Amino acid sequence: MPDLQPPPLADSPVPETPSSSGLLRSAGVISAATMTSRLLGLIRDQVLAYLFGAGNAMDAFYVGFRIPNLMRDLFAEGAMSAAFVPTFTKRLTAEGRTQAWQLGNQLINALLIVTGLLVSIGIIFAAPLVMLFAGHFNEVPGKLELATTLTRIMLPFLSLVAIAAAFMGMLNSLQRFFTPALSPAMFNLAMIASGFALVPLMPSVGLPPIAGMAIGALIGGVGQVVLQWPALHHAGYRYRPILNLRDPGLREILRLMGPGILGLAAVQINLLVNTILATGEGTGAVSWLSYAFRLMYLPIGLFGVSIATAALPTLSRQAARENPEEMRQTISNGLRLMFMLNVPATLGLVTLASPIVALIFERGSFTPADTAATAAALMCYAPGLLGYSTVKIAVPSFFALRDSRTPALISVGSVVLNVALNLLLIRLMGYRGLALGTAVAALVNAAALLYLLQRRLGGLEGPRIAMAFVKISVASALMAWAAFGTEQWLATTWPGPGIWHQATRLGTAISAGLIVLATAARALRIEEFDDVRRWLLTRLHRGPMRGRRGPA
Repeated sequence: MPDLQPPPLADSPVPETPSSSGLLRSAGVISAATMTSRLLGLIRDQVLAYLFGAGNAMDAFYVGFRIPNLMRDLFAEGAMSAAFVPTFTKRLTAEGRTQAWQLGNQLINALLIVTGLLVSIGIIFAAPLVMLFAGHFNEVPGKLELATTLTRIMLPFLSLVAIAAAFMGMLNSLQRFFTPALSPAMFNLAMIASGFALVPLMPSVGLPPIAGMAIGALIGGVGQVVLQWPALHHAGYRYRPILNLRDPGLREILRLMGPGILGLAAVQINLLVNTILATGEGTGAVSWLSYAFRLMYLPIGLFGVSIATAALPTLSRQAARENPEEMRQTISNGLRLMFMLNVPATLGLVTLASPIVALIFERGSFTPADTAATAAALMCYAPGLLGYSTVKIAVPSFFALRDSRTPALISVGSVVLNVALNLLLIRLMGYRGLALGTAVAALVNAAALLYLLQRRLGGLEGPRIAMAFVKISVASALMAWAAFGTEQWLATTWPGPGIWHQATRLGTAISAGLIVLATAARALRIEEFDDVRRWLLTRLHRGPMRGRRGPA
């Protein structure tokens, strides 16, 4: 797939991205690619739900994938990108592409060695590792062994995604966002295809059907690397088997990555804690939480990650110029745009959880009881959406300031809080308490990071951000009220279990909510809503081909 804009001339500096309109355009480019990937992710989850529901096989799959997926989230959307992009951008700007490619090669080779060692150890000790995380599976005959088998199959995904993340970081540093943001779509496509092509073949080779999805995960990892290679090759990158541990750039990346993994790991470690605790809540609990988190994570991927990814190269250059005023403006713009997109999404997920889950998943092996249980988990997860998205913006801001220690310490505190909340709430609410505890911990994590970040930068346009948040919350509450009332009225006057009835009711409810949101935003003069609306109209006016220009 062609990239969004021609590459700059060799060894030329990357053009500065405007901190307001440019940030929105770059985030929009990423959102378009991420939308494709996330929608394919929903289709992937639909395939899993249809084939396996929320039973023992699905529980085992999610546990088996949790370890490599933890590393995927940290690498692809976390510590490595946040540590690598500022360092790579600095070398690219100061020394040119040749030296930047050399740094990229050294990082890739270091990752191959480290992840290869971790994968080998994980495969050898998979049984005790799974027993540590999911000991309660031993109560169901064959469930623990199945999770162990799936873990061994999927562990090499870690090495593949590490390479893909390094490619992503280099392309983002060159202001190329579309192709790397689209690369996760290859993972989802491979999983979807495997559900139809490999799952039926597994019994004939002596493997359980769910193993076909595990193999599909590996194929998807290869696809993420392959998709990005042409764009990187066209930009001038060539792989070289070199590794110099004394390289100051490589040492800087590794120095930032260590505490940086802790700084961005809170969400993923908390999910791991949830998985461990959920294994003791009976068959289906792990799957219900996983399906719910996937739905809640859709807006994060579309908006939180997109805005953060677009802002990081700009923040890195502003920090290198020691310009805190520009950094404050960029972070403020990012936070306000994120609120405008994610506050309505949060309230929408809470009020429409049941019809959303039913429409997406309730067919095949996924029963109405699974819908009710997944919707309950989704309602508890949703309040944390703002926390997760804020962390995606705040932590890279610290990284741009060459400070990975602060987010690491806050992350450790967040994990401790999450474990304490989960141990308390699971007694009161069962598996739903795990979702709510994670959401509360994410909000506390975000609040602490923003407080320390504004102290570090001498402010973050706090009154402007607070006023925007209040206005957006009021408009979003009215939107949620309208959407919920419309859906309930249609469910009473036009009942029906068919997918057509479900889709029409939900689509009408969402449309009514959006109309109310737009009306309230205009009445409250929410400028962020106008920014998003103007950008959308511009994209629609340009059309699909002219809209591929990317950030100015």
